[in-house]
Amino acid sequence: MNATDRTPADLLRSALAADPGRPLITFYDDATGERVELSVATFANWVAKTANLLQGDLAAEPGDRLALLLPAHWQTAVWLLACSSVGVVADVGGDPAGADLVVSGPESLDAARACSGERVALALRPLGGRFPQQPPEGFADYAVEVPSQGDRFAPYAPVDPDEPAIAVGGSELTGAQLVERARADAEALGLAPGSRLLSGRSFDTWEGLSSGLYAPLASGGSVVLCRHLDQLADDGLAKRVEDERVTATAPATAK
Repeated sequence: MNATDRTPADLLRSALAADPGRPLITFYDDATGERVELSVATFANWVAKTANLLQGDLAAEPGDRLALLLPAHWQTAVWLLACSSVGVVADVGGDPAGADLVVSGPESLDAARACSGERVALALRPLGGRFPQQPPEGFADYAVEVPSQGDRFAPYAPVDPDEPAIAVGGSELTGAQLVERARADAEALGLAPGSRLLSGRSFDTWEGLSSGLYAPLASGGSVVLCRHLDQLADDGLAKRVEDERVTATAPATAK
């Protein structure tokens, strides 16, 4: 990737310029049987639309704090990169009461109501589907709001790579620190352009976020992101590794 990249959004732009058609995230939910594969171009389109929603309709500004209450999921990865694109601090599993806005999955809606700012809910249904009936009261349904957003994004203000970009596990990283750590992790995992990393880790630690998104992105590789991997049949993991041409794995129990 480009040695001058200093934010996660920079990494995505470089990936898009290098090979927009290659896979970036292949997502499995072994509780539902869902499989979704996103190319760099498709992922970048989701990020652009989400960043436009964040900056426009939700009026988020650089330095604002977003409590991100989502599991390891491809849509979580989209929100992480959208926050980086706008300059918003993604506080993974953060306290909604202290956040400027909150993004929640179905299982954390009660906690998310503590946020006095904008609230967005994701149904986390296959193909990014909306809530079956109506969005929870007090929340915007992401699947309803995002399709109409623009396919290209430009921040109102340049994103400073030396400002906080993410908070997870009690620590914060600037955009530049995040990129540096992602590159180091990619090297430690033996990732290179074209590598396929299978991760079953949760997103509540840096290690989970790095293996599930940032290290593959920084290396020019891709991730096979698995949720509920413990529900896979005994011989299922070996078959997935073979079918998805996995070259490295990140154990689900790692912290």
